[in-house]
Amino acid sequence: MNRLFKLQFLGPLALFAATLCAELAARALQYAPSSELLWFINLRMFGIFQRSDAVLSYFIPMDGFQFFGVALPIFVLACFGLAAKSRPLFTIATHLSAAYAGFLVLSWQVGAPTVTQASLVPVAVPPGVGLYVMATILGTCLLSFAITHLLYIRAVREEIRAFVRRLRAGPRIVRGFN
Repeated sequence: MNRLFKLQFLGPLALFAATLCAELAARALQYAPSSELLWFINLRMFGIFQRSDAVLSYFIPMDGFQFFGVALPIFVLACFGLAAKSRPLFTIATHLSAAYAGFLVLSWQVGAPTVTQASLVPVAVPPGVGLYVMATILGTCLLSFAITHLLYIRAVREEIRAFVRRLRAGPRIVRGFN
């Protein structure tokens, strides 16, 4: 199996792992609300999931939907794609993971204060560790997305080369049928 084919799995895996950790941090905070470490992890590291959960709750008011309704199905689809060596399953999983990573970035912008100076549009960026988490998720998902497209371009190129070879070979005469 091609290394690039396996590397496509990185984006859905990173999205799944980060969403799982964010969900576990939120659940642990329910059991130990006085823990400063859990508050730090929940608000600073996984603050992007807090805001995206607030945006999603307008449409789907279900606890844990980011994990059970979005990240887990994308990860399962990527696992099936890896096990079955199926390009279409991987394509769907990598596209969905990149779309959800984009949604995470956009949902961070929703709660940001808007102050414009010198006609510049403000861009909210999570401070500290949250920036690294968001950059890791977005980077791995976009890398998987790019690899998926690279592999499709390679497959199309090979199909075109095979087609050109058949055209150059010319028509074949079948003997025995008169």
